[in-house]
Amino acid sequence: MRNPIMPILVLLSMLLGAPISATAAEGISIAETVLKMPLADDVSMDDAVDSMKLRANTLNFKLVAHLPLYKELESMGIESKRIEIFQFCDARIANEMVIFNPDFSAYLPCRITLIEDAEGKPWLVTLDLGKIIPSANLSPELLEKAEMVRDKIESIMTAGANGEL
Repeated sequence: MRNPIMPILVLLSMLLGAPISATAAEGISIAETVLKMPLADDVSMDDAVDSMKLRANTLNFKLVAHLPLYKELESMGIESKRIEIFQFCDARIANEMVIFNPDFSAYLPCRITLIEDAEGKPWLVTLDLGKIIPSANLSPELLEKAEMVRDKIESIMTAGANGEL
C-alpha cells in the first residue's frame, strides 16, 4: 500500500533541500507534521473563531480566506461534523519567502483548521512550522521572520483555543 504521507514528504524534501528516504518516510506519521490544540471546555467553536480573528487583527495578520467546508458538504447532501479552514497571511513576508524559494508558495497562506472530531471535541490544527523552519536554510533575516510567523500563528491558535478576546 502506498504511504499517504509520501507526497507531503517529497514536498518537504524539496522545500528543505534535504532528501528524505523512503525508509525515513515510513517512520513519519501525519500527526507528527501538525500542531493541534483542543478548545477549552468553556469555549464554543464560534467563540474560538471570533478570538482567532481578533488576535490576528491585533498581530497585523490578515484573514485572507475562510472556507466553511462543512457547509459545502451539507449543500451536497453529505453529513459532516464542523470543518472550517481559516487562512492567514502577512503578504510582505510571504512575498519575501517566495522570492527566496518559490517552493514556499506551497505553504501559503498559513492555515488553521477548526474541526470537530468523532467524539464532538473541537480542535484547532495547523502545519507545525516549528519542525520545518530549522531545516529551511534561511538567511538570519528570513529565519527571524519565519519564526515570527510561526509565533503569530500559534498565538492566534492559543487565543482561539482559550477564547481570549
